[in-house]
Amino acid sequence: VGTASQAPAAPARGPLVSARKVAGIGTVLTDRSGRTVYSPLQEASGTIACTGSCLGFWFPVSVAPGTPLRPVAGVSGALGTIHRADDGLTQLTYNGKPLYTFRLDQAAGQAHGNNVSDRFGSMSFTWHAVTASGQPAGTAPSASPGAYSYPGGGTSGYGG
Repeated sequence: VGTASQAPAAPARGPLVSARKVAGIGTVLTDRSGRTVYSPLQEASGTIACTGSCLGFWFPVSVAPGTPLRPVAGVSGALGTIHRADDGLTQLTYNGKPLYTFRLDQAAGQAHGNNVSDRFGSMSFTWHAVTASGQPAGTAPSASPGAYSYPGGGTSGYGG
């Protein structure tokens, strides 16, 4: 039985991540379902900070322990994993940064989470799509500019 905090299951075959051009952002990493992958600036050192209610909107890109991390065409950085102490899952990293997908991205090619700032409890986050080079995507606003509040906790605004 699924809950609101669980991301849709990704297909079991194919590379863990791929590179895809997204309008207005450039070439970004995507998960097996083609959804844009993000990382918050606050986790750049590889420390997990998105826990609790944050996970209702940002879904860790998880992998089964022991899954081979093969190089991906068009992706120059290093894939790795980190163990999440909060839920015990193994999360995919790129150049040491934990990777997530965003609840408001409903289809491949969307990047509603790029350049989003939000807050869960006392922790503020700034999220960027992860480019194939490993650098955060540019600060152009996401495809759906505006501000919104997350139901049940957390607030967000697009842009700076």
